[in-house]
Amino acid sequence: MSDSNTVIGLVGEMGAGKGTAAVYLKERHGAGTVRFSSMLRDVLARLYLPESRDNLQKLSSLLRRGFGEDIMAKVIAEDARRAAAALVVADGVRRLDDIAHLKASGKFFLVALETEARTRYERIRARGENADDATKTWEEFVAQSEGEPEQKIRGLMAAADFHIDNNGDVAALERQLDGVVAKVRGAAPCK
Repeated sequence: MSDSNTVIGLVGEMGAGKGTAAVYLKERHGAGTVRFSSMLRDVLARLYLPESRDNLQKLSSLLRRGFGEDIMAKVIAEDARRAAAALVVADGVRRLDDIAHLKASGKFFLVALETEARTRYERIRARGENADDATKTWEEFVAQSEGEPEQKIRGLMAAADFHIDNNGDVAALERQLDGVVAKVRGAAPCK
């Protein structure tokens, strides 16, 4: 990250709207984007394994156990540092370790997207991002919400610099994101 980069980390439970927020920030505000799940999807594709939520969670746990809890954070921080954009969005923050490297590198702000469980479930089924999303039952959704990578999200959300209620429509989300960008562009680096 250069001294002029500002990084917005997006945290939220699965289906909270992090991807939608990242796309909007890229299109409307010219943000560069880095995504925690991209490195996992790259590995799963290379292994010819389905990009299911279970596989993403297993791989995340294995990498963190094998290479340290902050391995993915190091990759994202380096990706953000190399980004050409003055505003960078880190999509998919899940742990305090995820933000330590980003905070140490410059201006970093954590934004929590808060969305009710039923709304998140319906969004996941509709978008079909992962191989098993369209057929996911409510019971499977609840079980995956309690998986190891998902467990620490709620505590991290409580520590966020900004909180966005994403239970409304896309226009409401975009207005809130515009407000966050206006505030962080003039803010001092975090300590």
